[in-house]
Amino acid sequence: MQYRLAYLSFADVWWCEQLGTVLANDDVVNGVSERGGFPVIRKKMRQWFLRITEYADRLISGLETVDFSDALKEMQRNWIGKSFGCELNFQIENSNQLLKIYTTRPDTIFGVDVMVIAPENALIDSITTQDKKAEVEAYIHYVKSRSELERQSDITSITGCFTGAYAIHPFSKRKLPIWTAEYVLAGYGTGAIMAVPCGDERDFAFAHHFNIPITNILGDDFNGKEANSSKDVTIRNSDFISDMPAKQAMKLVNDKVLEMGIGKPKTNYRLRDAGFSRQRYWGEPFPVIFNEEGGVELVSETELPVVLPVLDHFGPGPNGQGPLANLTDWVNLENGRTRETNTMPGYAGSSWYFLRYMDPKNELSFCGRSESDYWEQVDLYVGGSEHAVGHLLYSRFWTKVLFDLDFIGFEEPYKKLLNQGKIGGDSRLAYRIHGTNTFVSAGLKDQYEVDEIHVDVNFVNGLELDLHAFINWRPEFNSAKFELENGKYICDARLEKMGKRFFNVVNPDDVVNQYGADSLRMYEMFLGPLEDSKPWNINGIDGVHRFLKKLWRLCVDAEGNCILDDSPASAESLKTLHQTIKKITDDLEKLSFNTSISAFMICVNELASQNCKCKTIMNDFLQLLAPFAPHIAEELWHKNGNKTSIFLSKWPEFKPDFLIENTKLYPISINGKVRTQLEFALDMPVSSIEKEVMTNEIVVKWLEGKTPKKVIIVPGKIINIVL
Repeated sequence: MQYRLAYLSFADVWWCEQLGTVLANDDVVNGVSERGGFPVIRKKMRQWFLRITEYADRLISGLETVDFSDALKEMQRNWIGKSFGCELNFQIENSNQLLKIYTTRPDTIFGVDVMVIAPENALIDSITTQDKKAEVEAYIHYVKSRSELERQSDITSITGCFTGAYAIHPFSKRKLPIWTAEYVLAGYGTGAIMAVPCGDERDFAFAHHFNIPITNILGDDFNGKEANSSKDVTIRNSDFISDMPAKQAMKLVNDKVLEMGIGKPKTNYRLRDAGFSRQRYWGEPFPVIFNEEGGVELVSETELPVVLPVLDHFGPGPNGQGPLANLTDWVNLENGRTRETNTMPGYAGSSWYFLRYMDPKNELSFCGRSESDYWEQVDLYVGGSEHAVGHLLYSRFWTKVLFDLDFIGFEEPYKKLLNQGKIGGDSRLAYRIHGTNTFVSAGLKDQYEVDEIHVDVNFVNGLELDLHAFINWRPEFNSAKFELENGKYICDARLEKMGKRFFNVVNPDDVVNQYGADSLRMYEMFLGPLEDSKPWNINGIDGVHRFLKKLWRLCVDAEGNCILDDSPASAESLKTLHQTIKKITDDLEKLSFNTSISAFMICVNELASQNCKCKTIMNDFLQLLAPFAPHIAEELWHKNGNKTSIFLSKWPEFKPDFLIENTKLYPISINGKVRTQLEFALDMPVSSIEKEVMTNEIVVKWLEGKTPKKVIIVPGKIINIVL
């Protein structure tokens, strides 16, 4: 387990006793479960992990080989969090124990005023003095109700507790108090820090809040009112590194630490190994068996795949286990052996599923090597930026593992990535008085401490909540009470991501039933650029729906019969068509779907005004439209006499000759003022143009019988008559 890619360990998870399950971080809000508002605690449970940390450097360097946005690359680099620093030991006073810390600023070693350890740090129990036990235990109990995100993002509240213990400075031998505080996380570095208040903002705020004296090692670069974290400073009052630039001092301290045998230079990562266990029914079962001694055995290949057993009740198992733990006949095997009752997470499949598409009928492996060598990487992956440090990172890791095992021949799964925008949902919010099951209308919420609850938008008429539907929505709301405004419960509205967890999903089936699937598809594309987020507004779909009906009328009569014919295409219609072919072809390369929809609308309007009934023109147009509105395109394609599917036809060829202008519409100016416009062939002689201009009725009218002093004709540009 110390070297395997997949290994067993223990991890702190969110446990909700009332719900009988482990919760994800985003299921916990303000120390209670989002569903039901029940208390949650941190609980150690045995979990499977994947050792993604061993791939940290390759995950960073691989970003240079793919076409991802700079912003997304930076998100992954920050999540991996590679840093260079020093790991060193502080002796704990009156003890043979050492407090190991990691710092990226060894140059600030003489500015340490306090040591701070994470509340989860295993040293706490052994170093806390007797007179501080109760206080430290109460503080740890408080921290257990806080997520790591809350602990890191909440910079307004500063909390901590003195353990009563001291550490000895390795150089000055100064006694340093050891505190525990929630802003230090067990999973980063060693779970302990040397706090340098004059050089770190959070350390400064902590020391200032608890009246811990602050040492100045920056001279005039520290004003005593805020920390200075710059590396472009000179270190002062620091023994053998005094008056040195910070970067030079870092190297000297690292060398000294190594020489004294109290530490070593080290590269560290913020990235942690990936949790791979879920306490739920859905998900792949683990192909492992535990023997009587707790050791792990793999099931034989002849027993693969391990299939989820049929289950009628999906409640949690005992002691925080998943629902599979309730199937004792399935779990308990002969000779005291037992099956794993956790299941794998969603990314167990989503990380590599693209490989299965390459060879979906292979019954011996996930994908044959010859097939993956043929298809290689995914050319374009369209996915949300919210997956940057989740699915996308896991998929890159998984691909590198398969490459190392020689199952595939490439290290990165996707050549190019485009982050699409989100369709915003119009959410509705209700407010529950904290710690109760009483809900107050939106106008009354400021009078109480409340928890925000997302309400299913289907229970709300405008902003008014249907109380009967709400009460029957979930068992925990059956006994809910309400404080109303003028006899009504009024919700708040918020535009945010459309998703099941916000209960603001617009069912596409309802939209399709009313407008058709093609209208929905094209309207979603018409909302704006693919990469932009935009709000959903059902009102805008009417315009797209009218466009499709206009297209239908252009090709089919009221009885459903095709009205197109074999007449030759006019030059005007050919020009309109080939402008559209060029535009749509270019837009598809750029994924500019919204401007394609506009081009389709313009094309149909122009063809209608030209009274175009040419089958060949409409065939080419329908081929362009098919990826956007496949149903109507296929239907009209067949009504037009074609026998095979439109999707087996060839993409229309753009012919630039049809866009060459043969005529010019000249503005006719008399004494500098445009009086009319006349169209002439571009190759028409100037003398012939002048003759027709001078005999034109409108020109004759404005000449008023006068003889022009000069007639200026610039072929292809202007005609000007000077009186």
